[in-house]
Amino acid sequence: PPSLSLTHSLSLSVSLQLVYEFFLRFLESPDFQPTIAKRYIDQKFVFQLLELFDSEDPRERDFLKTVLHRVYGKFLGLRAFIRKQINNIFLWFIYESDHFSGVAELLEILGSIINGFALPLKAEHKQFLIRVLIPLHTARILALFHVGLCLVLRLSVSLSLTFSHFLSLPPSLRPQVMFLGELEEILDVIEPSQFVRIQESLFKQIAKCITSPHFQVAERALYFWNNEYILSLIEENCYVLLPIMFGTLYRVSKEHWNQTIVSLIYNVLKTFMEMNSGLFDELTASYKVERQRPGPLTCEVRAVTAKLRDSALTSAIS
Repeated sequence: PPSLSLTHSLSLSVSLQLVYEFFLRFLESPDFQPTIAKRYIDQKFVFQLLELFDSEDPRERDFLKTVLHRVYGKFLGLRAFIRKQINNIFLWFIYESDHFSGVAELLEILGSIINGFALPLKAEHKQFLIRVLIPLHTARILALFHVGLCLVLRLSVSLSLTFSHFLSLPPSLRPQVMFLGELEEILDVIEPSQFVRIQESLFKQIAKCITSPHFQVAERALYFWNNEYILSLIEENCYVLLPIMFGTLYRVSKEHWNQTIVSLIYNVLKTFMEMNSGLFDELTASYKVERQRPGPLTCEVRAVTAKLRDSALTSAIS
């Protein structure tokens, strides 16, 4: 009967909970001796433990996460094996199965592991970040573990993660709004010296997002200029970034169907003009020449520039 089945299921969950709680107390006991326990907590044990992360029960996965944390911390000899097996699970998930219930929990564990990586990074760690974490963005169920993945990348970038591998993901394989959210999370903690190394490829991608006919994608990209830290990085490197962005911003300001996007673009152009008015004027003049179109375009450029200058003047007076 259904009631009997439900009772059996509940009793099974309680039994599992007792087992996990008992084992955790065993691991956390001040009398616990890894040198003796390693006879039983070995590679086979870890392999079977990781298989259990595919459980549909989130409570069980939470217990498993804590157990694996403790095992990783107490058994130094098993650390490389644990990282390798997590690597294998993710590769299997990415390229073969597209289903594994414990991805989010394993990513949370990785966040702790990566945070403890010593510099310089070993080749193993670099390859893991590039070959596993980046391709995870192509997963069909990305939304279920995106927060954890974002956290891991945020930790990784401070360890000189090869940023270009993230940027080179084909747009068709990444949800654009999520992608931009991750970029902002990473840029919030990036060092200025690292930013300089990736700024050109980064802002070429942002420019592509601004041209998107999907207004939420364009809007999310333009919101980067509302982030004070990112804005300070842009200002320091304005002479590099303004030439990359100017043509896209001007063109989209005249073509985009959404008025909110047009207003945001005017704000970004105004910000750039206030950062470096001389460079802004040079780019405006060269843009006219490069386009080589009749009078109407020149009038449009003049109108946009005049509108920006009036807005800047009004702000200065007020």
